[in-house]
Amino acid sequence: MRVPVSWLREYVDLPVDVTGRGLAARLIDAGLEVETVDEAGADITGPVVLGRVLAIEELSEFKKPIRYCRVDVGTANGTGEPQGIVCGARNFAEGDLVVVALPGAELSGGFAIGSRTTYGRLSEGMICSATELGLWEDHEGIVVLPEGTGQPGAEAVGLLGLREEVLDIAVTPDRGYALSMRGVARDAAAVYGVGFRDPAEVAAIGTPGAGYPATVADPEICSRYVLHGVSGFDPDAATPLWMKRRLALTGVRPISLAVDVTNYVMMELGQPLHAWDRGKLRGPIEVRLARKGEKLETLDHVKRTLDPDDILITDESGPINIAGVMGGLETEIDMTTIDVVIEAAHFTATHIARASRRHQLSSESSRRFERGVDTELQVAAATRAVALLAEFGGAVVDGGYTHVDLSTARESIAIDADHPARVAGADYPAGTSARWLREVGCEVTEEASGETLRVTPPQWRPDLTDPNDLAEEVIRLEGYGAIPSVPPRAPAGRGLTDSQRTRRAVGRALAGAGFVEVLSYPFLGERDFDGLQLAAGDQRRSTLKLANPLNDDEPLLRTTLLPGLLRTLVRNVGRGFSDVALFEMGLVYLPKPDAPEHAPMPPVDRGPTAEELAALEAAVPHQPRRVAAVLAGDREPAGWWGRGRPAIWADAIEAAREVGRAAGVELAVQADQRAPWHPGRCAALYVVNNVVDNMDGGASRTLVGHAGELHPRVIQAYGLPARTVAMEVELDQLEEARSGLRAPEVSTYPVAAQDVALVVEESVPSGEVEQALRAGAGELLESLRLFDVYTGEQVGGGRKSLAYNLRFRAGDRTLTVEETTAARDAAVAAAAERTGAVLRG
Repeated sequence: MRVPVSWLREYVDLPVDVTGRGLAARLIDAGLEVETVDEAGADITGPVVLGRVLAIEELSEFKKPIRYCRVDVGTANGTGEPQGIVCGARNFAEGDLVVVALPGAELSGGFAIGSRTTYGRLSEGMICSATELGLWEDHEGIVVLPEGTGQPGAEAVGLLGLREEVLDIAVTPDRGYALSMRGVARDAAAVYGVGFRDPAEVAAIGTPGAGYPATVADPEICSRYVLHGVSGFDPDAATPLWMKRRLALTGVRPISLAVDVTNYVMMELGQPLHAWDRGKLRGPIEVRLARKGEKLETLDHVKRTLDPDDILITDESGPINIAGVMGGLETEIDMTTIDVVIEAAHFTATHIARASRRHQLSSESSRRFERGVDTELQVAAATRAVALLAEFGGAVVDGGYTHVDLSTARESIAIDADHPARVAGADYPAGTSARWLREVGCEVTEEASGETLRVTPPQWRPDLTDPNDLAEEVIRLEGYGAIPSVPPRAPAGRGLTDSQRTRRAVGRALAGAGFVEVLSYPFLGERDFDGLQLAAGDQRRSTLKLANPLNDDEPLLRTTLLPGLLRTLVRNVGRGFSDVALFEMGLVYLPKPDAPEHAPMPPVDRGPTAEELAALEAAVPHQPRRVAAVLAGDREPAGWWGRGRPAIWADAIEAAREVGRAAGVELAVQADQRAPWHPGRCAALYVVNNVVDNMDGGASRTLVGHAGELHPRVIQAYGLPARTVAMEVELDQLEEARSGLRAPEVSTYPVAAQDVALVVEESVPSGEVEQALRAGAGELLESLRLFDVYTGEQVGGGRKSLAYNLRFRAGDRTLTVEETTAARDAAVAAAAERTGAVLRG
């Protein structure tokens, strides 16, 4: 809503020294979102004055009609002599009062005015059009002023309001009253504590019930309906300059007097109006819902199929308006209209909002109706409109008007007088709540010695429905700046949960390993599953479908994090980042096998029952938290230090192990085959639940994820770089598997290191050998590291040698050689028993 300050002053006794920016600051403090303060016409400088056209000489020797005018500008030119000006406009005559920009002036857009010879004459200035003066958009001719505007030579900037401060307010859905000068003026009067003159206080003209016949089918769609008319209207009557200017400043384009009057009243009072040509109406008007199959061609020349939820204005010919949204083409006002019917109504906000979105017609009218308008304003708005048509259009106001009143009185709200102070945490003086609530138009009755207030909100504030709404009004008008800043106190012994600490530790660990965190939309489509090469019966294809997806190609909730990560990787590579390492932590959504097709919708007027909560819980999908990572390009960049190294399947496994270490568990690795990974370069990741994994079924193992190189078909489907690798791990299962993080014990005694080389069959995974060594070495083993793998003639065909470094340490003594050797031998014996390993000679 654009609010000219000079117009606002008509209804509010603002102090003389109040500027637009000062007013904006006070309104912002009161809760209105003033986005900008525009200074219309601020770039107009120099002599811009009124002029009287004394003589016009037609210059006919040129290709287009040109006029040389002698214009009286008083003494503004310094000589008092008539000013000679060349002009091509044809819409003025001798004796007309016009606006003249004299040499030295500068108009909007940096257009400088000077003296120059053109068409064989010396032109000393310019006769201005409305567009050139920034009044409104009008390229048809220059501005002809009405008599009495002023004397030739008078300064025009102030007389015509060429310079004007305009507040641009972003009106939130709960403050529909601010979509009018009347509403903003109320708030301005409240914050400055000055008088307010209500423009809606007009006396009705005519007799109620004697206007154009109309009925309302259902009070649920329209609670009040008013029709008022005029006859003998002059369709050629011009809109007053001041009205055009005000409309233009509020962002409305002037069109014609009949249309401009309806728009002006809407901007002034906040009540949308519609005007019909009475000669085009066919019989009585009815307000009703649309019937299936009905159509209407609207003013934008589009034939629309109507929905049964649309509120319609109809006559005997059928629909003539989509109520509150747009009128029909057949009954529009045109340049032959002499009898006008003005409609002012209160339509149900939800119907108008749905119709506006359904037909993609967002208008100034629908914006106000869907936010709620004053239910007692319709007679005043219609009266104001017909009075303006009579005043400026020469019309005669009808002796009667139609008034269908199906509205109900608002119920009062009980509120403790100190409730706003408790909400704000401030100490308001006694009587503050009652004073501010009366200021916004509420009827307030004090009960229980003033401790309780019985408040009836005004009809123009449909958003005030409960005590907290009333508290907000008191707090905003008292000033948000008066609310003390009190930092909250964290209760002792509380902080991050174990899950939160784990997520932070995992994020820091991956970031430290060179990965960048990303966030992806949790939506995907069947093409994502096809790209991942998932089989038809793969459990990951069992998904939840959104009822109203953002994108029709992605209507499903994700069951894996990989599609979003892969798309992000492709986007980064496409923008020149060849070496990419990304990770994401987020939820996946796994439908329950016995879940209902649709979640129940519990009522909102009370808390849900235990049965309703159970039904909701049954419909909610299982939502485990996962962490996934993808790598492409070089894992180690090349430089002066040597050659780089591309990312390989082992880097994906190491990223998963990094996650496990941050979560407090160690992951076991085993070869596996699972889409979307390469069948020969895929590892299954396990958590060993009993600390020691006997690999013979003696200990339970939990599968928590997979890692490795992606399948070539997946790389081709997504357009990924060759040999892209990825991992995905169930973070929730990692948290469940750990017994709790403990600080490591630091020993001051020396370490004893032993190396062993074991020969095993080539098919035996090194991870199994490592776990066997750990199990056999016992508690003295501090760490174990594989440092060499050898295949060749010395170990025989089909066999490999694995060399490990074992480090032993005790916390209470220095180990002897015998203890270290015994632990090493026990480890080798366990490896020999489980994997068939033999010591390499």
